[in-house]
Amino acid sequence: MTDTPARLLNLLSLLQTPREWPGSELAERLGVSPRTIRRDIERLRDLGYPVQATMGADGGYRLAAGAALPPLVLDDEEAVAIAVGLRAGAGHAVEGIEEASVRALAKLEQVLPSRLRHRVSALQTAMVPLAGGDGATVDPHTLTVMASAATGNERLRFAYRKGDGTRMKRLVEPHRLISTGRRWYLVAYDIDRGDWRTFRVDRVSEPFATGARFTPRELPVADAREFLKGSMARLQPTYRVVTTFRAPAEFVASRLPHWLGTPARIDDDTCRLDVTTSDSLEWVAFRLALVDCEFEAHEPPELVEHLVELGARISRAAGPGKGKGPGARGGVRRGPL
Repeated sequence: MTDTPARLLNLLSLLQTPREWPGSELAERLGVSPRTIRRDIERLRDLGYPVQATMGADGGYRLAAGAALPPLVLDDEEAVAIAVGLRAGAGHAVEGIEEASVRALAKLEQVLPSRLRHRVSALQTAMVPLAGGDGATVDPHTLTVMASAATGNERLRFAYRKGDGTRMKRLVEPHRLISTGRRWYLVAYDIDRGDWRTFRVDRVSEPFATGARFTPRELPVADAREFLKGSMARLQPTYRVVTTFRAPAEFVASRLPHWLGTPARIDDDTCRLDVTTSDSLEWVAFRLALVDCEFEAHEPPELVEHLVELGARISRAAGPGKGKGPGARGGVRRGPL
């Protein structure tokens, strides 16, 4: 193999397999001399790949962990597997990794050959996703188009369905994609309206990057998340949720989603959640019930009613006379602050 760049890529692909390679075996695989292998190893080190060598009759090489992640070489099957996994994760708001998943997926799909892109789409179509918390799923292709446009400072066109069902076309300068843990939002400058807007991505269709570049504008607030919070507060009613849990604060915090706030410690066995939220109270009631400990809902009254209704529904599902024994867990009580 006389093509040095191609040989280096093949050598790198072999070294990324988690094993130690004798120099003689690498030379045989690539059809070159052991001396050429040693030179190529030095070239990879110069490029930032931490290749370790061991002493011995033949010598051995392996790729070690470095201070930074170097570019990876993937074969067809590996690329398809990673793309399908990222698309599955990006289609639902997976708490903690959602934005990184979309950025990685956008980079990978940009360089996938057409034959592999077709395989990824076919596999994704054949997969049956689990329903999300409120059913608001997102097409991963929509996310990757938006992420690429935002990264490349490229204007974006798309069709948008408002909450009342009205459909319209929008031309925007995309700034940032944000996941709240249940939904994706796009923060963008709306060209036609001359102002900043937020868009629910599950209501977006037919996204198209126009190719027209723009100079990024400065947000009117500190960052995109702060802008989204303000936008949601203006559009949706907010509630003060106050709940006392009969469990340690650390236990409750580990079972509550980050968007619902952090409980404050009262004592070793009790804590209180006191937050303002614009999320639906039905969803808040469901998440409180999932904490799996005794708790007392104080306000708002609408939340207490949702919990009473939820508890009655669960009791009916268990059947007459069931779920009332000493082993029953969880519960909700009405009570004063």
